[in-house]
Amino acid sequence: MLSISGLLLGLLALIYLTMRGANLFIIAPLCALAVAFTNGVPFWQETGSTDFIHAYMNGFSGFVSAWFLMFLLGSLFGKLMEHTGAADSVALWIVSKVGKAHAVGAVVLACAVLTYGGVSVFVVAFSAYPMAVSLFKDANLPRRFIPAALGLGSVTFTMTSAGSPEIQNWIPIQYLKTTPYAGWEVSIVVAIFMAAFGYAWLRRMIAGAVARGEGFVGRDDDPSCVGRALPSPLLSALPLLVVLLLSNYLHHALQQAALIVALAGGVVSLYLLNRRYLASLDKALNEGVTGSLLAIGNTAAVVGFGSVAKLTPAFDSIVQHLTHLPGPELLGAAVAVSAIAGLTGSASGGQAIALPEIAPVYLDRGVQPDELHRVVAISSGALDSLPHNGYVVTTIRAICGEKHQDAYWPVAAVTVVVPAVGTLLAILLFQWW
Repeated sequence: MLSISGLLLGLLALIYLTMRGANLFIIAPLCALAVAFTNGVPFWQETGSTDFIHAYMNGFSGFVSAWFLMFLLGSLFGKLMEHTGAADSVALWIVSKVGKAHAVGAVVLACAVLTYGGVSVFVVAFSAYPMAVSLFKDANLPRRFIPAALGLGSVTFTMTSAGSPEIQNWIPIQYLKTTPYAGWEVSIVVAIFMAAFGYAWLRRMIAGAVARGEGFVGRDDDPSCVGRALPSPLLSALPLLVVLLLSNYLHHALQQAALIVALAGGVVSLYLLNRRYLASLDKALNEGVTGSLLAIGNTAAVVGFGSVAKLTPAFDSIVQHLTHLPGPELLGAAVAVSAIAGLTGSASGGQAIALPEIAPVYLDRGVQPDELHRVVAISSGALDSLPHNGYVVTTIRAICGEKHQDAYWPVAAVTVVVPAVGTLLAILLFQWW
């Protein structure tokens, strides 16, 4: 009983402290230490990895080692998109097609295009935020909803859809021997549903806030994309196509390394096509490196928490219960992955911890790899977006300058509830397809 209580209290403390604005690099290991103490996990021992120090640091460093190049190249790509004006060009082209009256939809669509084009979800917000501020200002909409608009376009229907170059769609490949297009028929239906449902709900929340008298409040440091020369939308979009085409063309030959090559190709093509619009290459590179370290560090800090949690008897008990839930096998897999992603605060980190444990179980039970891949991907994007999630913390605080208390609940609606409902829809479709 103490084991389970300690695990749950550690997780709740991590969530609470994150909501209060605490630093993940500090509170994640402290909460993990509390979990270890209440579960009888030793603080340190000379050999093995069953102690707190080794488990936390192995989880932290293991995640960085596995995904650093993806985060780095994705961040560099995002920053070059921003500094060359390519991101603004794509975003403004979208705005010209949908109109400023649809400010929220324009932000969501711009993020979706960038995310599905290969820009890491951790840095899409950096590129889209200036345009989002301008649109919300023109429409006089409360800026505390900007993180939710960014999140809906980045970490829901695009991040986990078939063909997406985001790592959340690629991690299952190494465990299930599938392709990025696994379960694509169901994925299309679920993606359309999540986009429509999330957008309608977000518009309703914003309309309610406006009716209560909320509006846009400007700040002195608000970014602006007005008054600068921009590349053409075609030259801006070509590097996105390079990433998407390379990642899928090279997948069979290079597997997960295809994404590294694809992102590198995107960075090179973006620079060659739009370098004359780049004011300072050094500044773009430095910001890209810093952004990648912050993004992967926040995520790895929480993955370390999950690695310590994985050592506890409570974790084993929870996994056993989750993998033996009554009902469809895919439902059990979805609940297991979503719960572990919630414990780790990361869709990618949750998959990395959960899949080695559950993939053999469900494959042995006859679950189709393609179906398991898609359900795992979608479900990992639900409870992962609890307040301590690295993307959530970075987007709300570092990028948008908002408080968790003000901005998180709209984010939770579109990045927790919407993917959870989408997961249930995917399971039903796989049962009936």
